[in-house]
Amino acid sequence: MDTRTKTNGLTAKVITDIFLQLMSYVAQIERDNIKQRQLEGISAAKAKGVKFGRPKMAIPDEFPTVYESWKKRTISCREAARRLEVNRNTFLRWTENKENDK
Repeated sequence: MDTRTKTNGLTAKVITDIFLQLMSYVAQIERDNIKQRQLEGISAAKAKGVKFGRPKMAIPDEFPTVYESWKKRTISCREAARRLEVNRNTFLRWTENKENDK
């Protein structure tokens, strides 16, 4: 229905508005249903033992030595990460875990 012309009048505009509102409602219901099905699928997968996300990296054997050098401020965080061949955020996460273990 083309509401750009005045020949269709007010009735056509009202019908078009109702139609658009109805389609918006249907789309929202479908989004909600998709989200619900996704949550159910995730729950079912977890119940079967599926692990989500990246596997955790093993901490290298050199970590304690590099960590102590970093803690004494003889090397930077970036240098410590480079020596362990990981990115800076991974190194910092490992240091946080080490600090929390104390």
